Amino acid sequence: MSDQVVPADDNAVRAIAELIRARRTINLFESEPVGTSALIDAIELARWAPNHRLTEPWRFYLIGPETAASVARCWAGFEAELKGEAAGAARLKRLIAIPGHFVVTSARHEDAVIDLENYAAVCCAVQNLTLYLWQRGIGVKWTSGAITREPRLYQELGIDQQSERIVGYFWYGRPKLVAEQKRRSVDEITIRMD
Repeated sequence: MSDQVVPADDNAVRAIAELIRARRTINLFESEPVGTSALIDAIELARWAPNHRLTEPWRFYLIGPETAASVARCWAGFEAELKGEAAGAARLKRLIAIPGHFVVTSARHEDAVIDLENYAAVCCAVQNLTLYLWQRGIGVKWTSGAITREPRLYQELGIDQQSERIVGYFWYGRPKLVAEQKRRSVDEITIRMD
């Protein structure tokens, strides 16, 4: 391995900066599915995320139409229990309209520090994946709400809740709408220490 630092290519630096700033969470998708080919390419890049101890704790579950419909019914039932039948029906309608679904999990570890490191590594992998897909014109919505901790979802997907944690349920497809967004200034979030 070389200790030589690769000189920065200004165009490449600007391009990656713009990609990071441009990426958005997508809530509305075109109805046409984009397939899994780009997602497989994104997973190949996701696995290069930093992870302490090289545990490679990520697992990617690609959800086909039948499983997506089954999960939608499960999720709608969960939503109805929490918020009423109308909320459940609205959730079902929304989920059925989404063109692509996948789940990312993190391997659980009995050591709390390693377990947290695994979770953090998976979040880094997800960032790699979403940036790559965005560059390909594919938007993603990452949800980590109550449904991702619901035992019925684990059962529906055949995921052992004792050995894996759902880090997120993801929707993907061509964006129908890309929202504008702002961030706080660097000065507001930076603490300088002498």
